[in-house]
Amino acid sequence: MERDELLIAQLEDKAGQVSDRYMLLAGDFLDTHQRKIAEDFAKSRKLSVRLMFYGGYEDAERCMPVFLPDYIELPEEGVPEEVEELLRIVRVSVPRGGRQLSHRDYLGSLLALGLDREVTGDILVRKADEKSGGGADIIVQAEIADFIELNYSKAGRANLNVEVLPVDRLDTGTVNIEQKQDTVASLRLDSICASAFGLSRAKAAEAIRRGIVSVNSIEAIRIDMEIHEKDKIVMRGKGKVVLDEIGGTSRKERVRIRLNLYR
Repeated sequence: MERDELLIAQLEDKAGQVSDRYMLLAGDFLDTHQRKIAEDFAKSRKLSVRLMFYGGYEDAERCMPVFLPDYIELPEEGVPEEVEELLRIVRVSVPRGGRQLSHRDYLGSLLALGLDREVTGDILVRKADEKSGGGADIIVQAEIADFIELNYSKAGRANLNVEVLPVDRLDTGTVNIEQKQDTVASLRLDSICASAFGLSRAKAAEAIRRGIVSVNSIEAIRIDMEIHEKDKIVMRGKGKVVLDEIGGTSRKERVRIRLNLYR
Protein backbone atom coordinates (compact mmCIF):
# COMPACT_ATOMS: atom_id res chain seq x y z
CA MET A 1 0.00 0.00 0.00
CA GLU A 2 2.84 2.39 0.84
CA ARG A 3 4.30 1.85 -2.64
CA ASP A 4 0.94 2.64 -4.22
CA GLU A 5 0.64 5.83 -2.16
CA LEU A 6 4.19 6.83 -3.14
CA LEU A 7 3.35 6.28 -6.81
CA ILE A 8 0.23 8.46 -6.54
CA ALA A 9 2.29 11.20 -4.87
CA GLN A 10 4.84 11.01 -7.70
CA LEU A 11 2.10 11.22 -10.32
CA GLU A 12 0.54 14.23 -8.60
CA ASP A 13 3.93 15.93 -8.53
CA LYS A 14 4.58 15.23 -12.23
CA ALA A 15 1.13 16.49 -13.24
CA GLY A 16 1.64 19.65 -11.20
CA GLN A 17 5.06 20.32 -12.73
CA VAL A 18 3.72 19.90 -16.27
CA SER A 19 0.86 22.27 -15.52
CA ASP A 20 3.12 24.88 -13.90
CA ARG A 21 6.10 24.64 -16.24
CA TYR A 22 4.21 23.82 -19.44
CA MET A 23 6.56 21.00 -20.46
CA LEU A 24 6.42 17.26 -21.10
CA LEU A 25 7.40 15.01 -18.20
CA ALA A 26 7.50 11.22 -17.88
CA GLY A 27 7.80 8.84 -14.95
CA ASP A 28 9.60 5.52 -14.62
CA PHE A 29 8.36 2.31 -16.24
CA LEU A 30 5.30 0.83 -14.54
CA ASP A 31 4.19 -2.79 -14.35
CA THR A 32 0.52 -3.63 -14.96
CA HIS A 33 -0.46 -3.21 -11.30
CA GLN A 34 1.18 0.21 -11.13
CA ARG A 35 -0.37 1.21 -14.43
CA LYS A 36 -3.84 0.43 -13.04
CA ILE A 37 -3.04 2.64 -10.04
CA ALA A 38 -2.00 5.42 -12.44
CA GLU A 39 -5.12 5.01 -14.58
CA ASP A 40 -7.36 5.12 -11.50
CA PHE A 41 -5.50 8.22 -10.32
CA ALA A 42 -6.11 9.97 -13.65
CA LYS A 43 -9.82 9.07 -13.60
CA SER A 44 -10.31 10.30 -10.05
CA ARG A 45 -8.61 13.68 -10.60
CA LYS A 46 -9.57 16.52 -12.91
CA LEU A 47 -6.13 16.90 -14.42
CA SER A 48 -5.27 19.99 -16.43
CA VAL A 49 -2.79 17.92 -18.47
CA ARG A 50 -3.13 14.74 -20.53
CA LEU A 51 -1.75 11.38 -19.39
CA MET A 52 -0.69 8.65 -21.79
CA PHE A 53 1.28 5.43 -21.35
CA TYR A 54 4.18 4.52 -23.63
CA GLY A 55 6.40 1.45 -23.71
CA GLY A 56 7.91 1.61 -27.19
CA TYR A 57 5.36 -0.52 -29.04
CA GLU A 58 1.65 -1.30 -29.02
CA ASP A 59 1.69 -4.45 -26.88
CA ALA A 60 4.29 -3.31 -24.35
CA GLU A 61 3.79 -4.72 -20.86
CA ARG A 62 5.90 -2.13 -19.09
CA CYS A 63 5.02 1.49 -19.92
CA MET A 64 5.98 4.94 -18.72
CA PRO A 65 3.34 7.46 -17.67
CA VAL A 66 3.80 10.54 -19.86
CA PHE A 67 2.16 13.84 -18.98
CA LEU A 68 1.56 16.06 -22.01
CA PRO A 69 0.96 19.82 -22.10
CA ASP A 70 -1.72 20.84 -24.55
CA TYR A 71 0.69 22.27 -27.13
CA ILE A 72 1.82 18.73 -28.04
CA GLU A 73 -0.58 17.31 -30.60
CA LEU A 74 -1.45 13.62 -30.71
CA PRO A 75 -1.08 12.12 -34.20
CA GLU A 76 -3.79 9.88 -35.65
CA GLU A 77 -1.38 6.94 -35.46
CA GLY A 78 1.63 6.37 -33.24
CA VAL A 79 2.90 8.82 -30.66
CA PRO A 80 4.34 12.35 -30.77
CA GLU A 81 8.02 12.59 -31.67
CA GLU A 82 8.72 14.14 -28.26
CA VAL A 83 7.38 10.97 -26.61
CA GLU A 84 9.23 8.61 -28.94
CA GLU A 85 12.49 10.35 -28.05
CA LEU A 86 12.08 9.33 -24.40
CA LEU A 87 13.12 5.75 -25.20
CA ARG A 88 15.94 3.89 -26.91
CA ILE A 89 16.51 0.29 -27.95
CA VAL A 90 19.59 -1.49 -26.62
CA ARG A 91 20.13 -4.25 -29.17
CA VAL A 92 22.17 -7.09 -27.76
CA SER A 93 23.71 -9.84 -29.91
CA VAL A 94 25.30 -13.05 -28.65
CA PRO A 95 28.04 -14.99 -30.49
CA ARG A 96 27.09 -18.38 -31.92
CA GLY A 97 27.69 -21.56 -30.00
CA GLY A 98 26.77 -20.50 -26.50
CA ARG A 99 23.77 -21.21 -24.32
CA GLN A 100 20.46 -19.62 -25.30
CA LEU A 101 20.04 -16.68 -22.94
CA SER A 102 16.68 -16.02 -21.30
CA HIS A 103 14.79 -12.94 -20.19
CA ARG A 104 16.05 -13.62 -16.66
CA ASP A 105 19.68 -13.69 -17.84
CA TYR A 106 19.37 -10.27 -19.47
CA LEU A 107 17.43 -8.70 -16.62
CA GLY A 108 19.75 -10.07 -13.95
CA SER A 109 22.86 -8.80 -15.71
CA LEU A 110 21.30 -5.34 -16.16
CA LEU A 111 20.46 -5.15 -12.47
CA ALA A 112 24.04 -6.22 -11.69
CA LEU A 113 25.17 -2.96 -13.33
CA GLY A 114 23.39 -1.11 -10.53
CA LEU A 115 20.35 -0.16 -12.61
CA ASP A 116 16.87 -0.10 -11.14
CA ARG A 117 14.19 -2.18 -12.86
CA GLU A 118 12.15 1.00 -13.27
CA VAL A 119 14.48 2.42 -15.94
CA THR A 120 14.07 -0.57 -18.26
CA GLY A 121 10.98 -1.65 -20.13
CA ASP A 122 10.22 -4.86 -21.98
CA ILE A 123 13.01 -7.25 -22.93
CA LEU A 124 12.29 -9.03 -26.22
CA VAL A 125 14.51 -12.09 -26.49
CA ARG A 126 15.58 -13.36 -29.93
CA LYS A 127 16.10 -17.08 -30.45
CA ALA A 128 19.47 -18.43 -31.53
CA ASP A 129 19.63 -19.97 -35.03
CA GLU A 130 22.24 -21.20 -37.52
CA LYS A 131 23.31 -17.61 -38.24
CA SER A 132 23.51 -16.11 -34.74
CA GLY A 133 23.50 -16.92 -31.07
CA GLY A 134 20.38 -14.86 -30.56
CA GLY A 135 20.12 -11.76 -28.43
CA ALA A 136 17.52 -9.27 -27.26
CA ASP A 137 16.02 -5.87 -27.87
CA ILE A 138 15.84 -4.07 -24.53
CA ILE A 139 13.70 -0.95 -24.20
CA VAL A 140 15.28 1.62 -21.89
CA GLN A 141 14.96 5.24 -20.89
CA ALA A 142 16.98 7.36 -23.31
CA GLU A 143 19.17 8.92 -20.63
CA ILE A 144 20.68 5.58 -19.54
CA ALA A 145 21.23 4.12 -23.02
CA ASP A 146 24.82 5.38 -23.35
CA PHE A 147 25.72 4.02 -19.89
CA ILE A 148 24.43 0.57 -20.87
CA GLU A 149 26.28 0.67 -24.20
CA LEU A 150 29.56 1.41 -22.40
CA ASN A 151 29.18 -1.01 -19.50
CA TYR A 152 26.98 -3.91 -20.61
CA SER A 153 29.31 -6.64 -21.87
CA LYS A 154 28.16 -9.96 -20.33
CA ALA A 155 24.99 -11.88 -19.50
CA GLY A 156 24.83 -15.47 -18.30
CA ARG A 157 28.62 -15.78 -18.89
CA ALA A 158 28.16 -14.91 -22.57
CA ASN A 159 29.96 -11.97 -24.17
CA LEU A 160 27.61 -9.40 -25.65
CA ASN A 161 27.73 -7.05 -28.60
CA VAL A 162 25.65 -3.96 -27.84
CA GLU A 163 24.36 -1.07 -29.93
CA VAL A 164 21.86 1.69 -29.18
CA LEU A 165 19.08 2.34 -31.69
CA PRO A 166 16.04 4.61 -31.96
CA VAL A 167 12.86 3.00 -30.68
CA ASP A 168 11.35 2.71 -34.16
CA ARG A 169 14.01 0.06 -34.92
CA LEU A 170 12.49 -2.34 -32.39
CA ASP A 171 12.38 -5.96 -33.62
CA THR A 172 9.22 -7.70 -32.40
CA GLY A 173 9.16 -10.41 -35.06
CA THR A 174 11.87 -12.84 -33.95
CA VAL A 175 11.19 -13.36 -30.26
CA ASN A 176 12.18 -16.64 -28.60
CA ILE A 177 9.06 -18.78 -28.15
CA GLU A 178 8.81 -22.34 -26.86
CA GLN A 179 5.63 -24.41 -27.09
CA LYS A 180 4.23 -26.53 -24.29
CA GLN A 181 1.44 -29.09 -24.52
CA ASP A 182 -0.50 -29.84 -21.33
CA THR A 183 -3.87 -30.73 -19.88
CA VAL A 184 -5.62 -28.62 -17.24
CA ALA A 185 -8.64 -29.15 -15.02
CA SER A 186 -10.31 -26.02 -16.42
CA LEU A 187 -9.62 -22.80 -18.31
CA ARG A 188 -9.63 -20.74 -15.11
CA LEU A 189 -6.78 -18.29 -14.72
CA ASP A 190 -5.29 -20.09 -11.71
CA SER A 191 -5.26 -23.38 -13.59
CA ILE A 192 -3.62 -21.91 -16.71
CA CYS A 193 -1.04 -20.03 -14.61
CA ALA A 194 -0.15 -23.20 -12.71
CA SER A 195 0.53 -25.00 -15.99
CA ALA A 196 2.29 -22.09 -17.69
CA PHE A 197 4.64 -21.14 -14.88
CA GLY A 198 5.19 -24.54 -13.21
CA LEU A 199 3.32 -23.70 -10.00
CA SER A 200 0.77 -25.42 -7.80
CA ARG A 201 -2.80 -24.16 -8.10
CA ALA A 202 -2.48 -22.67 -4.61
CA LYS A 203 0.71 -20.75 -5.52
CA ALA A 204 -0.84 -19.55 -8.77
CA ALA A 205 -3.94 -18.32 -6.93
CA GLU A 206 -1.76 -16.51 -4.39
CA ALA A 207 0.15 -14.73 -7.18
CA ILE A 208 -3.11 -13.61 -8.80
CA ARG A 209 -4.48 -12.25 -5.50
CA ARG A 210 -1.21 -10.35 -4.95
CA GLY A 211 -1.81 -8.42 -8.19
CA ILE A 212 1.26 -9.65 -10.06
CA VAL A 213 -0.67 -11.32 -12.91
CA SER A 214 -2.10 -9.56 -15.95
CA VAL A 215 -4.24 -10.81 -18.81
CA ASN A 216 -3.95 -8.92 -22.10
CA SER A 217 -2.03 -6.15 -20.28
CA ILE A 218 -4.77 -5.63 -17.67
CA GLU A 219 -4.23 -6.58 -14.04
CA ALA A 220 -6.28 -9.68 -13.14
CA ILE A 221 -7.22 -10.50 -9.55
CA ARG A 222 -10.00 -13.06 -10.05
CA ILE A 223 -8.60 -16.58 -9.84
CA ASP A 224 -11.69 -17.96 -11.61
CA MET A 225 -11.39 -15.65 -14.64
CA GLU A 226 -11.90 -17.70 -17.82
CA ILE A 227 -9.00 -17.65 -20.29
CA HIS A 228 -9.56 -17.86 -24.04
CA GLU A 229 -7.41 -18.70 -27.04
CA LYS A 230 -4.76 -16.07 -27.82
CA ASP A 231 -5.06 -14.46 -24.39
CA LYS A 232 -1.70 -13.19 -23.14
CA ILE A 233 -0.79 -13.81 -19.50
CA VAL A 234 2.11 -12.19 -17.67
CA MET A 235 3.25 -13.04 -14.15
CA ARG A 236 5.78 -10.61 -12.72
CA GLY A 237 9.05 -12.42 -12.11
CA LYS A 238 7.98 -15.48 -14.12
CA GLY A 239 7.46 -14.28 -17.67
CA LYS A 240 4.84 -14.19 -20.41
CA VAL A 241 2.72 -16.89 -22.07
CA VAL A 242 -0.02 -17.00 -24.68
CA LEU A 243 -2.74 -19.64 -24.68
CA ASP A 244 -2.15 -20.58 -28.30
CA GLU A 245 -4.72 -23.35 -28.70
CA ILE A 246 -7.51 -25.09 -26.79
CA GLY A 247 -8.08 -28.70 -27.85
CA GLY A 248 -10.50 -31.40 -26.80
CA THR A 249 -10.69 -33.24 -23.49
CA SER A 250 -8.67 -36.19 -22.27
CA ARG A 251 -10.04 -39.47 -20.94
CA LYS A 252 -9.90 -37.94 -17.48
CA GLU A 253 -12.00 -34.97 -18.66
CA ARG A 254 -9.09 -32.55 -18.60
CA VAL A 255 -8.77 -29.82 -21.23
CA ARG A 256 -5.90 -30.08 -23.71
CA ILE A 257 -4.04 -26.83 -24.28
CA ARG A 258 -1.00 -25.55 -26.12
CA LEU A 259 0.96 -22.66 -24.64
CA ASN A 260 3.50 -20.33 -26.23
CA LEU A 261 6.17 -19.55 -23.62
CA TYR A 262 8.16 -16.36 -24.20
CA ARG A 263 11.70 -16.95 -23.05
